[in-house]
Amino acid sequence: MAGLPPVARRRPLATASSLLLLLLLLVVTAAAREERGLARVQGPPPRHRHAYAAMMYMGTPRDYEFYVAVRVMMRSLPRVRADADRVLIASADVPRDWVRAMTEEDGMRVLIVENLRNPYESNLGGTNKRFKLTLNKLYAWTLVDYERVVMIDSDNIFLQNTDELFQCGQFCAVFINPCYFHTGLFVLQPSIDVFRSMLHDLETGRENSDGADQGFLVGCYPDLLDKPMFHPPENGTKLNGTYRLPLGYQMDASYYYLKLHWHVPCGPNSVITFPSAPWFKPWYWWSWPVLPLGLSWHKQRWDDLGYAAEMPVILMELLMYIVIIAVTRLARPGITKLCYNRRPEKQSALVQWLIKLAAIAAMVAAYSIPFFVVPRTVHPIMGWSVYLFGALALSVLVINVFLLPPLDVLTTWLAIVGMLIVMAFPWYHDGVVRALAVFGYAFCSAPILWASMVRMMDSLQTMLERDSFFPRIGEPAQETEFSKLY
Repeated sequence: MAGLPPVARRRPLATASSLLLLLLLLVVTAAAREERGLARVQGPPPRHRHAYAAMMYMGTPRDYEFYVAVRVMMRSLPRVRADADRVLIASADVPRDWVRAMTEEDGMRVLIVENLRNPYESNLGGTNKRFKLTLNKLYAWTLVDYERVVMIDSDNIFLQNTDELFQCGQFCAVFINPCYFHTGLFVLQPSIDVFRSMLHDLETGRENSDGADQGFLVGCYPDLLDKPMFHPPENGTKLNGTYRLPLGYQMDASYYYLKLHWHVPCGPNSVITFPSAPWFKPWYWWSWPVLPLGLSWHKQRWDDLGYAAEMPVILMELLMYIVIIAVTRLARPGITKLCYNRRPEKQSALVQWLIKLAAIAAMVAAYSIPFFVVPRTVHPIMGWSVYLFGALALSVLVINVFLLPPLDVLTTWLAIVGMLIVMAFPWYHDGVVRALAVFGYAFCSAPILWASMVRMMDSLQTMLERDSFFPRIGEPAQETEFSKLY
Protein backbone atom coordinates (compact mmCIF):
# COMPACT_ATOMS: atom_id res chain seq x y z
CA MET A 1 0.00 0.00 0.00
CA ALA A 2 2.90 2.33 0.74
CA GLY A 3 3.97 2.22 -2.91
CA LEU A 4 0.51 3.14 -4.27
CA PRO A 5 -0.30 6.68 -5.27
CA PRO A 6 -2.60 8.67 -2.91
CA VAL A 7 -5.61 8.38 -5.29
CA ALA A 8 -5.34 4.58 -5.36
CA ARG A 9 -5.08 4.47 -1.56
CA ARG A 10 -8.24 6.60 -1.22
CA ARG A 11 -10.28 4.46 -3.65
CA PRO A 12 -10.82 1.47 -1.28
CA LEU A 13 -11.75 3.89 1.49
CA ALA A 14 -14.29 5.63 -0.78
CA THR A 15 -15.72 2.29 -1.86
CA ALA A 16 -16.05 1.12 1.73
CA SER A 17 -17.72 4.40 2.72
CA SER A 18 -20.18 4.10 -0.16
CA LEU A 19 -21.07 0.53 0.77
CA LEU A 20 -21.53 1.52 4.41
CA LEU A 21 -23.77 4.44 3.41
CA LEU A 22 -25.82 2.20 1.11
CA LEU A 23 -26.21 -0.41 3.83
CA LEU A 24 -27.31 2.26 6.31
CA LEU A 25 -29.83 3.59 3.80
CA LEU A 26 -31.26 0.11 3.25
CA VAL A 27 -31.57 -0.46 6.99
CA VAL A 28 -33.33 2.87 7.51
CA THR A 29 -35.69 2.20 4.59
CA ALA A 30 -36.49 -1.29 5.84
CA ALA A 31 -37.11 0.04 9.33
CA ALA A 32 -39.42 2.71 7.99
CA ARG A 33 -41.36 0.21 5.92
CA GLU A 34 -41.60 -2.17 8.87
CA GLU A 35 -42.78 0.68 11.08
CA ARG A 36 -45.47 1.56 8.59
CA GLY A 37 -46.44 -2.08 8.26
CA LEU A 38 -46.08 -2.07 4.49
CA ALA A 39 -44.54 -5.07 2.80
CA ARG A 40 -44.77 -3.64 -0.71
CA VAL A 41 -46.78 -1.36 -2.94
CA GLN A 42 -48.14 -2.49 -6.30
CA GLY A 43 -49.78 -0.45 -8.99
CA PRO A 44 -49.23 3.05 -10.36
CA PRO A 45 -47.45 5.77 -8.36
CA PRO A 46 -49.50 8.46 -6.58
CA ARG A 47 -51.13 10.83 -9.08
CA HIS A 48 -53.32 12.93 -6.80
CA ARG A 49 -53.12 14.60 -3.41
CA HIS A 50 -56.11 12.65 -2.13
CA ALA A 51 -57.26 9.03 -2.17
CA TYR A 52 -60.24 6.78 -1.61
CA ALA A 53 -59.05 3.70 0.27
CA ALA A 54 -60.66 0.34 0.95
CA MET A 55 -59.52 -2.79 2.76
CA MET A 56 -59.43 -6.51 1.98
CA TYR A 57 -58.34 -9.45 4.06
CA MET A 58 -58.77 -13.21 3.81
CA GLY A 59 -60.07 -15.89 6.13
CA THR A 60 -63.87 -15.60 5.82
CA PRO A 61 -66.29 -17.78 3.80
CA ARG A 62 -67.12 -14.72 1.68
CA ASP A 63 -63.67 -13.61 0.51
CA TYR A 64 -64.50 -13.81 -3.19
CA GLU A 65 -67.72 -11.86 -2.70
CA PHE A 66 -65.86 -8.98 -1.06
CA TYR A 67 -63.23 -9.09 -3.77
CA VAL A 68 -65.93 -8.54 -6.39
CA ALA A 69 -67.60 -5.88 -4.21
CA VAL A 70 -64.36 -3.90 -3.83
CA ARG A 71 -63.74 -3.93 -7.57
CA VAL A 72 -67.27 -2.78 -8.39
CA MET A 73 -67.15 0.01 -5.80
CA MET A 74 -63.72 1.27 -6.88
CA ARG A 75 -64.73 1.22 -10.53
CA SER A 76 -67.82 3.26 -9.71
CA LEU A 77 -65.71 6.19 -8.46
CA PRO A 78 -64.55 7.34 -11.94
CA ARG A 79 -68.18 7.09 -13.00
CA VAL A 80 -69.05 9.88 -10.52
CA ARG A 81 -65.92 11.81 -11.63
CA ALA A 82 -63.94 11.32 -8.41
CA ASP A 83 -60.62 13.19 -8.74
CA ALA A 84 -58.49 11.03 -6.44
CA ASP A 85 -56.37 7.90 -6.37
CA ARG A 86 -57.93 4.58 -5.49
CA VAL A 87 -55.98 2.56 -2.92
CA LEU A 88 -56.58 -0.92 -1.53
CA ILE A 89 -55.06 -2.02 1.77
CA ALA A 90 -54.73 -5.78 1.24
CA SER A 91 -53.44 -8.42 3.61
CA ALA A 92 -50.44 -10.43 2.44
CA ASP A 93 -52.53 -13.56 1.80
CA VAL A 94 -54.79 -11.98 -0.84
CA PRO A 95 -54.30 -14.10 -4.01
CA ARG A 96 -51.80 -12.68 -6.47
CA ASP A 97 -54.18 -12.90 -9.43
CA TRP A 98 -56.69 -10.78 -7.50
CA VAL A 99 -54.02 -8.18 -6.79
CA ARG A 100 -52.92 -8.24 -10.42
CA ALA A 101 -56.49 -7.71 -11.63
CA MET A 102 -57.03 -4.77 -9.28
CA THR A 103 -53.80 -3.06 -10.26
CA GLU A 104 -53.70 -3.75 -14.00
CA GLU A 105 -57.40 -3.79 -14.86
CA ASP A 106 -58.85 -1.45 -12.25
CA GLY A 107 -55.95 0.99 -11.88
CA MET A 108 -55.78 0.70 -8.09
CA ARG A 109 -52.71 1.07 -5.92
CA VAL A 110 -52.49 -1.99 -3.69
CA LEU A 111 -50.61 -1.85 -0.41
CA ILE A 112 -49.73 -5.32 0.86
CA VAL A 113 -49.70 -5.35 4.67
CA GLU A 114 -49.36 -7.81 7.49
CA ASN A 115 -52.52 -8.35 9.54
CA LEU A 116 -52.63 -6.41 12.78
CA ARG A 117 -53.20 -8.63 15.79
CA ASN A 118 -56.61 -8.04 17.31
CA PRO A 119 -56.36 -8.10 21.12
CA TYR A 120 -60.16 -7.92 21.38
CA GLU A 121 -60.80 -11.11 19.40
CA SER A 122 -62.31 -12.84 22.42
CA ASN A 123 -65.07 -10.20 22.45
CA LEU A 124 -66.20 -11.26 18.98
CA GLY A 125 -68.75 -14.03 19.02
CA GLY A 126 -70.68 -15.97 16.39
CA THR A 127 -70.79 -14.35 12.97
CA ASN A 128 -68.87 -11.33 14.30
CA LYS A 129 -65.67 -13.38 14.07
CA ARG A 130 -65.42 -12.10 10.51
CA PHE A 131 -64.52 -8.66 11.93
CA LYS A 132 -61.35 -9.77 13.70
CA LEU A 133 -59.04 -8.33 11.00
CA THR A 134 -60.90 -5.06 10.43
CA LEU A 135 -58.25 -3.29 12.52
CA ASN A 136 -56.20 -3.34 9.31
CA LYS A 137 -58.06 -0.10 8.57
CA LEU A 138 -55.56 1.61 10.84
CA TYR A 139 -53.02 1.28 8.02
CA ALA A 140 -54.89 4.11 6.32
CA TRP A 141 -52.97 6.50 8.59
CA THR A 142 -49.73 5.34 6.95
CA LEU A 143 -50.78 6.66 3.52
CA VAL A 144 -48.65 9.77 3.99
CA ASP A 145 -48.36 10.29 0.24
CA TYR A 146 -51.80 11.90 0.50
CA GLU A 147 -53.13 14.95 2.31
CA ARG A 148 -56.53 13.39 3.02
CA VAL A 149 -57.90 9.86 2.66
CA VAL A 150 -61.55 8.75 2.58
CA MET A 151 -61.68 5.22 4.01
CA ILE A 152 -64.65 3.25 2.68
CA ASP A 153 -66.13 -0.22 3.12
CA SER A 154 -66.84 -2.40 0.11
CA ASP A 155 -70.63 -2.34 0.62
CA ASN A 156 -70.98 1.34 -0.32
CA ILE A 157 -72.79 2.57 -3.44
CA PHE A 158 -71.81 6.05 -4.62
CA LEU A 159 -74.67 8.07 -6.10
CA GLN A 160 -72.67 11.23 -6.78
CA ASN A 161 -69.25 12.83 -6.39
CA THR A 162 -68.02 13.21 -2.80
CA ASP A 163 -64.64 14.88 -3.35
CA GLU A 164 -65.66 17.72 -1.02
CA LEU A 165 -64.91 15.29 1.81
CA PHE A 166 -61.20 15.91 1.23
CA GLN A 167 -61.74 19.39 2.71
CA CYS A 168 -62.67 17.89 6.08
CA GLY A 169 -60.33 17.86 9.08
CA GLN A 170 -58.06 15.31 10.72
CA PHE A 171 -60.95 12.90 11.38
CA CYS A 172 -64.58 13.01 10.26
CA ALA A 173 -67.30 10.34 10.42
CA VAL A 174 -71.06 9.84 10.18
CA PHE A 175 -73.42 8.97 13.03
CA ILE A 176 -76.06 6.59 11.66
CA ASN A 177 -77.24 5.86 15.20
CA PRO A 178 -77.55 8.26 18.14
CA CYS A 179 -74.47 7.09 20.08
CA TYR A 180 -71.71 5.71 17.84
CA PHE A 181 -70.32 6.86 14.52
CA HIS A 182 -70.10 4.42 11.63
CA THR A 183 -66.73 3.45 10.14
CA GLY A 184 -68.13 2.39 6.79
CA LEU A 185 -66.90 5.80 5.57
CA PHE A 186 -64.65 8.25 7.37
CA VAL A 187 -62.12 10.94 6.48
CA LEU A 188 -58.62 11.08 7.95
CA GLN A 189 -55.37 12.92 7.62
CA PRO A 190 -52.55 10.35 7.32
CA SER A 191 -49.93 10.57 10.03
CA ILE A 192 -47.28 8.09 11.13
CA ASP A 193 -47.40 9.56 14.63
CA VAL A 194 -51.13 8.86 14.88
CA PHE A 195 -50.55 5.35 13.56
CA ARG A 196 -47.88 4.72 16.21
CA SER A 197 -50.22 6.03 18.90
CA MET A 198 -52.97 3.66 17.76
CA LEU A 199 -50.60 0.69 17.77
CA HIS A 200 -49.64 1.63 21.32
CA ASP A 201 -53.33 1.77 22.25
CA LEU A 202 -53.77 -1.72 20.84
CA GLU A 203 -50.92 -2.97 23.00
CA THR A 204 -52.22 -1.30 26.14
CA GLY A 205 -55.80 -2.46 25.54
CA ARG A 206 -57.80 0.69 24.89
CA GLU A 207 -61.51 0.21 25.51
CA ASN A 208 -63.31 -1.33 22.55
CA SER A 209 -67.09 -1.69 22.62
CA ASP A 210 -67.43 -4.20 19.78
CA GLY A 211 -64.01 -5.84 19.40
CA ALA A 212 -63.57 -4.50 15.85
CA ASP A 213 -62.42 -1.32 14.09
CA GLN A 214 -65.55 0.70 14.88
CA GLY A 215 -65.38 0.17 18.63
CA PHE A 216 -61.66 0.95 18.65
CA LEU A 217 -62.00 4.20 16.67
CA VAL A 218 -64.95 5.28 18.81
CA GLY A 219 -62.60 4.90 21.77
CA CYS A 220 -59.95 6.99 19.98
CA TYR A 221 -62.42 9.80 19.19
CA PRO A 222 -64.93 9.64 22.06
CA ASP A 223 -66.02 13.27 21.80
CA LEU A 224 -66.86 13.31 18.07
CA LEU A 225 -70.59 13.56 18.84
CA ASP A 226 -69.99 17.01 20.34
CA LYS A 227 -68.04 18.30 17.33
CA PRO A 228 -69.55 20.64 14.70
CA MET A 229 -71.18 19.40 11.50
CA PHE A 230 -68.97 19.43 8.42
CA HIS A 231 -69.85 21.96 5.72
CA PRO A 232 -67.28 22.21 2.92
CA PRO A 233 -65.81 25.73 2.53
CA GLU A 234 -66.77 27.28 -0.78
CA ASN A 235 -63.20 28.42 -1.45
CA GLY A 236 -61.91 24.83 -1.39
CA THR A 237 -59.67 25.21 1.69
CA LYS A 238 -59.14 22.34 4.11
CA LEU A 239 -60.49 22.41 7.64
CA ASN A 240 -58.60 21.42 10.78
CA GLY A 241 -59.91 19.41 13.69
CA THR A 242 -62.60 16.74 13.89
CA TYR A 243 -66.11 16.99 12.48
CA ARG A 244 -69.34 15.07 12.19
CA LEU A 245 -70.37 14.25 8.64
CA PRO A 246 -74.00 14.68 7.48
CA LEU A 247 -76.09 11.53 7.32
CA GLY A 248 -76.30 11.78 3.52
CA TYR A 249 -72.73 10.42 3.29
CA GLN A 250 -73.79 7.09 4.86
CA MET A 251 -77.44 6.50 4.11
CA ASP A 252 -78.54 3.23 5.68
CA ALA A 253 -80.33 1.16 3.03
CA SER A 254 -83.22 0.60 5.45
CA TYR A 255 -84.19 4.27 5.00
CA TYR A 256 -84.87 3.53 1.35
CA TYR A 257 -87.05 0.51 2.04
CA LEU A 258 -89.48 2.64 4.05
CA LYS A 259 -90.16 5.17 1.28
CA LEU A 260 -88.75 3.40 -1.82
CA HIS A 261 -86.90 6.62 -2.65
CA TRP A 262 -84.18 8.70 -1.06
CA HIS A 263 -85.04 11.72 1.00
CA VAL A 264 -82.40 12.26 3.66
CA PRO A 265 -82.50 15.98 4.58
CA CYS A 266 -79.13 15.94 6.36
CA GLY A 267 -76.65 16.86 3.67
CA PRO A 268 -76.27 15.48 0.13
CA ASN A 269 -77.73 12.07 -0.65
CA SER A 270 -74.36 10.74 -1.83
CA VAL A 271 -73.51 7.27 -0.49
CA ILE A 272 -75.62 4.21 0.37
CA THR A 273 -74.36 1.72 2.94
CA PHE A 274 -75.63 -1.73 3.94
CA PRO A 275 -74.73 -2.26 7.62
CA SER A 276 -77.43 -4.89 8.22
CA ALA A 277 -77.13 -8.68 8.29
CA PRO A 278 -74.42 -10.07 5.98
CA TRP A 279 -76.92 -12.02 3.87
CA PHE A 280 -78.59 -8.76 2.85
CA LYS A 281 -75.58 -7.29 1.06
CA PRO A 282 -76.43 -5.91 -2.40
CA TRP A 283 -74.18 -8.24 -4.42
CA TYR A 284 -76.17 -11.41 -3.71
CA TRP A 285 -78.42 -12.55 -6.56
CA TRP A 286 -81.41 -12.89 -4.25
CA SER A 287 -81.03 -9.25 -3.16
CA TRP A 288 -83.51 -8.31 -5.89
CA PRO A 289 -86.47 -8.15 -5.87
CA VAL A 290 -86.37 -9.04 -2.17
CA LEU A 291 -84.32 -5.86 -1.59
CA PRO A 292 -84.94 -3.36 -4.41
CA LEU A 293 -81.51 -1.70 -4.12
CA GLY A 294 -79.72 -4.89 -5.15
CA LEU A 295 -80.44 -4.15 -8.79
CA SER A 296 -78.53 -0.83 -8.57
CA TRP A 297 -75.36 -2.61 -7.47
CA HIS A 298 -75.68 -5.28 -10.17
CA LYS A 299 -76.23 -2.63 -12.81
CA GLN A 300 -72.86 -1.13 -11.87
CA ARG A 301 -71.23 -4.55 -12.04
CA TRP A 302 -72.85 -5.29 -15.40
CA ASP A 303 -71.45 -2.04 -16.79
CA ASP A 304 -67.96 -2.33 -15.30
CA LEU A 305 -67.01 -5.98 -14.76
CA GLY A 306 -69.59 -8.28 -16.28
CA TYR A 307 -70.19 -11.86 -15.12
CA ALA A 308 -67.66 -13.86 -17.12
CA ALA A 309 -66.27 -15.53 -13.97
CA GLU A 310 -69.64 -17.06 -13.04
CA MET A 311 -70.88 -18.00 -16.52
CA PRO A 312 -69.14 -21.45 -16.72
CA VAL A 313 -70.83 -22.50 -13.48
CA ILE A 314 -74.19 -21.19 -14.65
CA LEU A 315 -73.95 -23.08 -17.96
CA MET A 316 -72.87 -26.27 -16.17
CA GLU A 317 -75.87 -26.07 -13.84
CA LEU A 318 -78.30 -25.48 -16.71
CA LEU A 319 -76.89 -28.50 -18.56
CA MET A 320 -77.21 -30.63 -15.42
CA TYR A 321 -80.86 -29.66 -14.97
CA ILE A 322 -81.62 -30.41 -18.64
CA VAL A 323 -80.07 -33.86 -18.22
CA ILE A 324 -82.15 -34.47 -15.07
CA ILE A 325 -85.38 -33.61 -16.89
CA ALA A 326 -84.47 -35.76 -19.91
CA VAL A 327 -83.42 -38.81 -17.89
CA THR A 328 -86.43 -38.50 -15.61
CA ARG A 329 -88.88 -38.35 -18.47
CA LEU A 330 -87.27 -41.29 -20.27
CA ALA A 331 -86.70 -43.59 -17.29
CA ARG A 332 -89.86 -42.70 -15.33
CA PRO A 333 -88.65 -44.35 -12.11
CA GLY A 334 -91.05 -44.97 -9.28
CA ILE A 335 -89.98 -45.66 -5.73
CA THR A 336 -93.48 -46.82 -4.92
CA LYS A 337 -92.86 -49.86 -7.13
CA LEU A 338 -90.31 -51.23 -4.68
CA CYS A 339 -91.25 -54.45 -2.96
CA TYR A 340 -91.11 -55.02 0.75
CA ASN A 341 -92.46 -57.57 3.25
CA ARG A 342 -95.60 -56.12 4.74
CA ARG A 343 -96.78 -59.20 6.59
CA PRO A 344 -96.54 -57.48 9.99
CA GLU A 345 -99.09 -54.64 9.93
CA LYS A 346 -96.81 -52.35 11.97
CA GLN A 347 -94.00 -52.76 9.46
CA SER A 348 -96.34 -51.79 6.63
CA ALA A 349 -97.41 -48.62 8.43
CA LEU A 350 -93.80 -47.78 9.25
CA VAL A 351 -92.68 -48.19 5.65
CA GLN A 352 -95.57 -46.09 4.39
CA TRP A 353 -94.70 -43.38 6.91
CA LEU A 354 -91.04 -43.43 5.83
CA ILE A 355 -92.02 -43.12 2.15
CA LYS A 356 -94.23 -40.13 2.96
CA LEU A 357 -91.39 -38.56 4.94
CA ALA A 358 -89.00 -39.17 2.05
CA ALA A 359 -91.45 -37.51 -0.37
CA ILE A 360 -91.69 -34.42 1.84
CA ALA A 361 -87.90 -34.25 2.22
CA ALA A 362 -87.48 -34.63 -1.55
CA MET A 363 -89.86 -31.73 -2.22
CA VAL A 364 -88.03 -29.53 0.28
CA ALA A 365 -84.70 -30.46 -1.32
CA ALA A 366 -86.09 -29.71 -4.79
CA TYR A 367 -86.61 -26.07 -3.80
CA SER A 368 -83.60 -25.60 -1.53
CA ILE A 369 -80.71 -27.30 -3.34
CA PRO A 370 -80.88 -25.05 -6.45
CA PHE A 371 -80.81 -21.99 -4.21
CA PHE A 372 -77.49 -22.92 -2.63
CA VAL A 373 -75.68 -24.03 -5.79
CA VAL A 374 -76.28 -20.83 -7.78
CA PRO A 375 -73.14 -18.62 -7.62
CA ARG A 376 -73.92 -15.94 -5.08
CA THR A 377 -72.69 -12.93 -7.03
CA VAL A 378 -74.45 -13.48 -10.37
CA HIS A 379 -76.99 -11.00 -11.68
CA PRO A 380 -80.40 -11.41 -9.98
CA ILE A 381 -82.19 -12.15 -13.25
CA MET A 382 -79.68 -14.91 -14.05
CA GLY A 383 -79.74 -16.18 -10.49
CA TRP A 384 -83.53 -16.43 -10.22
CA SER A 385 -83.80 -17.93 -13.70
CA VAL A 386 -81.31 -20.70 -12.88
CA TYR A 387 -82.93 -21.26 -9.48
CA LEU A 388 -86.44 -21.58 -10.92
CA PHE A 389 -85.26 -23.88 -13.71
CA GLY A 390 -83.38 -26.03 -11.19
CA ALA A 391 -86.40 -26.20 -8.87
CA LEU A 392 -88.56 -27.18 -11.85
CA ALA A 393 -86.13 -29.93 -12.90
CA LEU A 394 -85.92 -31.43 -9.41
CA SER A 395 -89.70 -31.13 -8.97
CA VAL A 396 -90.18 -33.17 -12.14
CA LEU A 397 -87.82 -35.75 -10.65
CA VAL A 398 -89.90 -35.89 -7.44
CA ILE A 399 -93.13 -36.19 -9.46
CA ASN A 400 -91.82 -39.22 -11.37
CA VAL A 401 -90.11 -40.92 -8.45
CA PHE A 402 -93.13 -40.75 -6.10
CA LEU A 403 -95.84 -40.71 -8.80
CA LEU A 404 -97.32 -37.48 -7.41
CA PRO A 405 -99.85 -35.17 -9.09
CA PRO A 406 -97.77 -32.71 -11.17
CA LEU A 407 -99.93 -29.64 -10.55
CA ASP A 408 -99.90 -30.10 -6.78
CA VAL A 409 -96.12 -30.46 -6.69
CA LEU A 410 -95.62 -27.42 -8.92
CA THR A 411 -97.99 -25.23 -6.89
CA THR A 412 -95.06 -24.17 -4.73
CA TRP A 413 -93.06 -23.28 -7.86
CA LEU A 414 -95.92 -21.15 -9.16
CA ALA A 415 -96.27 -19.48 -5.75
CA ILE A 416 -92.59 -18.48 -5.77
CA VAL A 417 -92.95 -16.99 -9.25
CA GLY A 418 -95.98 -15.04 -8.10
CA MET A 419 -94.15 -13.77 -5.02
CA LEU A 420 -91.29 -12.49 -7.16
CA ILE A 421 -93.75 -10.65 -9.40
CA VAL A 422 -95.42 -9.04 -6.39
CA MET A 423 -92.09 -7.92 -4.92
CA ALA A 424 -90.76 -6.64 -8.25
CA PHE A 425 -93.85 -4.54 -9.00
CA PRO A 426 -92.29 -1.08 -9.56
CA TRP A 427 -95.19 1.24 -8.78
CA TYR A 428 -95.69 0.88 -5.02
CA HIS A 429 -96.23 4.18 -3.25
CA ASP A 430 -93.86 3.33 -0.40
CA GLY A 431 -92.28 0.43 1.43
CA VAL A 432 -95.23 -0.06 3.78
CA VAL A 433 -97.62 -0.63 0.87
CA ARG A 434 -95.11 -3.04 -0.66
CA ALA A 435 -94.79 -4.98 2.61
CA LEU A 436 -98.60 -5.18 2.94
CA ALA A 437 -98.87 -6.47 -0.63
CA VAL A 438 -96.30 -9.19 0.05
CA PHE A 439 -98.06 -10.13 3.29
CA GLY A 440 -101.44 -10.23 1.55
CA TYR A 441 -100.10 -12.46 -1.20
CA ALA A 442 -98.52 -14.83 1.34
CA PHE A 443 -101.77 -14.90 3.35
CA CYS A 444 -103.83 -15.81 0.29
CA SER A 445 -101.30 -18.37 -0.97
CA ALA A 446 -100.95 -20.28 2.30
CA PRO A 447 -104.32 -22.17 2.07
CA ILE A 448 -103.63 -23.11 -1.56
CA LEU A 449 -100.19 -24.47 -0.66
CA TRP A 450 -101.63 -26.40 2.28
CA ALA A 451 -104.39 -27.90 0.11
CA SER A 452 -101.85 -28.98 -2.51
CA MET A 453 -99.76 -30.66 0.19
CA VAL A 454 -102.80 -32.52 1.52
CA ARG A 455 -103.71 -33.72 -1.97
CA MET A 456 -100.15 -34.94 -2.57
CA MET A 457 -100.18 -36.94 0.67
CA ASP A 458 -103.61 -38.40 -0.13
CA SER A 459 -102.44 -39.38 -3.59
CA LEU A 460 -99.32 -41.01 -2.20
CA GLN A 461 -101.37 -42.86 0.45
CA THR A 462 -103.73 -44.18 -2.21
CA MET A 463 -100.79 -45.36 -4.28
CA LEU A 464 -99.18 -47.10 -1.29
CA GLU A 465 -102.36 -49.00 -0.41
CA ARG A 466 -102.67 -50.66 -3.82
CA ASP A 467 -101.72 -54.33 -3.44
CA SER A 468 -100.76 -54.63 -7.08
CA PHE A 469 -97.77 -52.40 -6.48
CA PHE A 470 -96.63 -54.09 -3.27
CA PRO A 471 -96.47 -57.88 -3.52
CA ARG A 472 -95.15 -59.78 -0.61
CA ILE A 473 -91.53 -60.75 -0.93
CA GLY A 474 -91.25 -64.25 -2.38
CA GLU A 475 -94.77 -64.19 -3.85
CA PRO A 476 -95.49 -63.53 -7.53
CA ALA A 477 -97.31 -60.32 -8.21
CA GLN A 478 -100.76 -60.58 -9.68
CA GLU A 479 -100.83 -58.74 -12.98
CA THR A 480 -103.82 -56.48 -13.39
CA GLU A 481 -105.01 -54.59 -16.38
CA PHE A 482 -104.02 -51.36 -14.62
CA SER A 483 -100.43 -52.48 -13.95
CA LYS A 484 -100.04 -53.65 -17.56
CA LEU A 485 -101.11 -50.29 -18.83
CA TYR A 486 -98.77 -48.57 -16.43
